[in-house]
Amino acid sequence: MKLIGATASPYVRKVRIVMAEKKLDYQFVQENVWADDTHISTSNPLGKVPCLVMEGGEAVFDSRVIVEYLDTLSPVGKLIPSQGRERAEVKTWEALADGVMDAAILARLEATWAHRKDSERSQAWIDRQLIKVNDGLKSMSQGLGDKPYCSGIHLSLSDIAVGCALGWLEFRFPDIAWRSEYPNLGKLLDKLMLRPSFADTKPS
Repeated sequence: MKLIGATASPYVRKVRIVMAEKKLDYQFVQENVWADDTHISTSNPLGKVPCLVMEGGEAVFDSRVIVEYLDTLSPVGKLIPSQGRERAEVKTWEALADGVMDAAILARLEATWAHRKDSERSQAWIDRQLIKVNDGLKSMSQGLGDKPYCSGIHLSLSDIAVGCALGWLEFRFPDIAWRSEYPNLGKLLDKLMLRPSFADTKPS
């Protein structure tokens, strides 16, 4: 399998962590989708990463679809429950974490996208997205409480998604003081960073 992505993308990192936890072999191909000479559309018509290209050339895209597929490839380290409320809980955690990343990325693009003049940027839009980020962090903290992991006592996709969101915020928004406001989230991220799958994929 070939994974097309960028080391700075939290969605790509989520897939890479799942692959490491599942002990799956793959080739990582870095792609800058913002470059004029990007070829991502030949694999993903939406022009986004991550994109997983199968051995037969078929492409699977959207990180949620990819990680769900990967979890079926090996019984090692099952990350998503197969059915019922437990499955819905893990997928909801993933949706929450992805939503925080979605909002943060929209805020960053509005503030930094090179093809937009400063006069065209909307601070109101940025503020709206950052409210979503803070509300998402608050919900994460409340949901985690004093549990060792987001969905019980074992690592799951819930923790991987949340860890990727928190790691990306530290990378791109160091001014957001979420660690002091939500110390249980900081404790979770520190614990996750002890795992090689997280340490080896720190955004850069």
